[in-house]
Amino acid sequence: MSSGAPKIVVKDMDIAYGDFVLQRDLNFEVRAGEVFMIMGRSGCGKSTLLKQMIGLKEPSKGDVWYDDKPFWAADPEERVGMLRHFGVLYQGGALWSSMTLAENVALPLAAYTDLSPADIQDLACLKLGLVGLDGFADYYPAQLSGGMRKRAGLARAMALDPDILFFDEPSAGLDPVTSRHLDDLILALRDSLGATVVVVSHELASIFAIADNSIFLDAESKTAIAAGNPRTLLKDATNEQVRDFLTRGGDNERTEA
Repeated sequence: MSSGAPKIVVKDMDIAYGDFVLQRDLNFEVRAGEVFMIMGRSGCGKSTLLKQMIGLKEPSKGDVWYDDKPFWAADPEERVGMLRHFGVLYQGGALWSSMTLAENVALPLAAYTDLSPADIQDLACLKLGLVGLDGFADYYPAQLSGGMRKRAGLARAMALDPDILFFDEPSAGLDPVTSRHLDDLILALRDSLGATVVVVSHELASIFAIADNSIFLDAESKTAIAAGNPRTLLKDATNEQVRDFLTRGGDNERTEA
């Protein structure tokens, strides 16, 4: 699904907390329309890299460019404008427990559009329907399964029709069947919306099922040591860390699916 044109370019980026460096000299491109996977073992800095890409944590060095525009070098007003094109699904869903699903999805619509309350309600219900939650608008998050909460979070991430969707461990805590259904939904939405998708994951099943391209972050060398389609890396990787990650146990049973 990639158009070949870079939508996101990370240049010379360092991830650090004070003097403690997680990753250094990260350089990679995400092409428009592809599903790009940020993978690696726990603690390597995957989620922190995502935070730097979506404006939650400023990098120690380097920048991330969106459509040839630097994010962190831009002024605050320009950054806000760029953020309007992002949709984010956080690891836990991050839904407001005191609000119904429709109210959760309506939040960004009320904040960033001039739509009437009736139109916002209709659009929120439409977004919920797109993720398979038609009829659940008046439910509260506590009334739903984990997979349904993830889908509700995805509906909210899609509320403003973003160009880029970011997912932080979307399959975390889900059973294999629910995880596969979420993978299929991500691909279907990518195809229907034409969005670019960036996913943080260490789940092999999802990595092999949906990724067009990827980088592998290594905690020992503190940098990206491999890049490419995960299936190609599985066949051709010579680095022991990458090969071990992609072939561990029986977790790669879906690679041939």
